[in-house]
Amino acid sequence: MDVRELKKELEGIYFALGKSLNVDTAAKALDVGREEIILASEELSRDYEDDDRGIRLVRLEDSFQMCTARDIYPSLIRIAKQPKKAVLTNTLLETLSIIAYRQPVTRSAITRIRGVNSDRAINKLIEYDLIEEVGRMEAPGRPILFGTTEEFLRVFGIDSLSSLPELTGEQIEEFKKEADQEALSHDVDV
Repeated sequence: MDVRELKKELEGIYFALGKSLNVDTAAKALDVGREEIILASEELSRDYEDDDRGIRLVRLEDSFQMCTARDIYPSLIRIAKQPKKAVLTNTLLETLSIIAYRQPVTRSAITRIRGVNSDRAINKLIEYDLIEEVGRMEAPGRPILFGTTEEFLRVFGIDSLSSLPELTGEQIEEFKKEADQEALSHDVDV
């Protein structure tokens, strides 16, 4: 299959699917190599950007997904009357940061790092589809391990977890101080 035909096939599939498509799944279904899928998808993505089209093809870790161009999002919202996005409080952002940087991580490890019970925050993040259960730890009681979702990547506009900014020692110390203050306040709002 030549590149033009592969791009045509992928475009139709991405459009119809409405969710992300893993590179390996696409390669197997279309009977082409993994690198061919990546190159054709990246070229298709550039085509949309170069033509300043209303759609984009974004890479999410090892998958691609068709989505709306950011600059037309306000118009889309007015037409679709999409529900208001979830507001992430400082508590939720702190919990999400711990999960993003330490994943896979257990509920007890999150609570230990934050210094306060994190059950409500974890449940909210699951509800917002920003985190999910990714397995169980091979330890007594087999605690659940949490990690971020593709929705996390979409919401924060990053293509992979390796794109997360590195934390400096100063930032880590500041986070510890904030966690200590929160633990002392006993007034944790989620």
